[in-house]
Amino acid sequence: MSKRSPKVRSAKLARYWYYGLILLVILFFSLIRIRLRNMPLERDEGEYAYAGQLILQGIPPYQLAYNMKLPGTYAAYAVILAVLGETPSAIHLGLLLVNALTTFFVFLLTKRLAGSLAGLVAGATYALLSSTPSVLGLAGHATHFVVLFALGGILLLFKGIEERRLWLLFWSGISLGLAFLMKQPGMFFVLFAGLYLAKREWTRPPDWHRYAARVGIFLSGALLPFAVTCLILFAAGVFKTFWFWTFSYAWQYASRLSVADGFHMFRETSPRVIFSAPFIWIIAFLGLIALVWRREARAQLDFVAGFFFFSFVAVCPGLYFRGHYFILLLPAVALLAGIAVASARASLGQLSSSSIPPALPVVFFMGAFAWSVIGQRAFFFQVDPREAVELLYWANPFAQALPIADYLKSHTSPGAQIAVLGSEPEIFFYSGRHSATGYIYAYPVVETHKYAFTMQKEMIGQIEKAVPEFVVFVQVPHSWLARPGSPQAAAFFSWADSYLNTGYTLVGIADMLSPDHTEYRWGDEAKAYRPRSRMVIAVFEKKS
Repeated sequence: MSKRSPKVRSAKLARYWYYGLILLVILFFSLIRIRLRNMPLERDEGEYAYAGQLILQGIPPYQLAYNMKLPGTYAAYAVILAVLGETPSAIHLGLLLVNALTTFFVFLLTKRLAGSLAGLVAGATYALLSSTPSVLGLAGHATHFVVLFALGGILLLFKGIEERRLWLLFWSGISLGLAFLMKQPGMFFVLFAGLYLAKREWTRPPDWHRYAARVGIFLSGALLPFAVTCLILFAAGVFKTFWFWTFSYAWQYASRLSVADGFHMFRETSPRVIFSAPFIWIIAFLGLIALVWRREARAQLDFVAGFFFFSFVAVCPGLYFRGHYFILLLPAVALLAGIAVASARASLGQLSSSSIPPALPVVFFMGAFAWSVIGQRAFFFQVDPREAVELLYWANPFAQALPIADYLKSHTSPGAQIAVLGSEPEIFFYSGRHSATGYIYAYPVVETHKYAFTMQKEMIGQIEKAVPEFVVFVQVPHSWLARPGSPQAAAFFSWADSYLNTGYTLVGIADMLSPDHTEYRWGDEAKAYRPRSRMVIAVFEKKS
């Protein structure tokens, strides 16, 4: 026993060392997020923040704000706002905590599958890739929350399988069900975990009662969050609206693009994602090879290959391939990177005749990691929060939404309603004023789908009935994405011009001249000002 004590102490020390290193990685990227925590919200964050704000006011989702996303992220934002405050800084600090916990989950999952070194590499990889501008990693998108609950559920699934405990399988299902509730692509992680459990529980000859009990308890847990949500929304009187937006319209939206369109968008986005850290992605690709090349890695082939496949499929619904969708793939990429480095190090260690030091794969990963951080040093360490959002989102009025919302807040009473003709829900959140219409995005009313004109009629009717004190007309292409010659867009803009000319007067102009310069005019100066750019936000006040 005494002879083994030094080895036991050495193993414990190594374990603490790896835990300490992953915490340092988390701290490093947390400091970057803290530095940029005051970045203005982009429109998805504005949607979640406004919906979360409404929840805290006792107003259920889909009553005053319509969108096709499931309400889990709204509830998550409501928690962040309640605990940390109703500011962009609070939202980004909440995201910091989500990202830190997700990074730690990636470390634990990979450590369980391939050892501590692999876990450390995977955790560092996820922390880096999930913070890059290419995936809009510093914005609080729903994909961050999907990944958090999916990984938590998978870790519980492993423990439930190993310890043969039904309650762990039940809570695994609940966590994965919450991943789906954050956003619809979370369903692919539920499907993956269910298939993996079914495969692991299958025996020959099968014990059907035990098999049905274990798989059934997992599935019941996975269904419970959605079932409870439906009951809550039904009791709140918004179930019909919820179902239309999150399933009927969502299906129309997801089926708009052709395969050729989707392939074009994938070619546009994926190089930006990969070339933000190209050597890290090369290492991850080598991890795929290691699954076949190294016997120890092949033992995890079914899990790793399945996890990667379903993670990629989760990126694909609708074939839009936007940058932040790739966050759903990053845990699988990080896992492969960890397997690649750990497998290469172990293989070199077994070759006594090799002149290549076993530590070389680790050194190569460290170099790739440092190269990727240095390559993005301007964003990580130099630009201020406002410059960061303009660097990421120029041609979107996210920074301009703040002074516009301040003006609206100072010129209206707390109970006033405003309308935004465009897709900038962050204005409602900043101003603390309710929208005169549930259409907080303009996209659906100018898109080409069978509900477009019905939606237009409803949106127009809601605005005309409310007679909002102020109307913000966002004349910025990215706030509409209307196709040239679209009859839906032509009809809506014709109504908007007539409505504003009849009942409203211009009181504010934000003229977006360049990424770092916007001209603001208020009152009589706004009426006399002639915009010099094609990107203008106009504020109108109801006539006396």
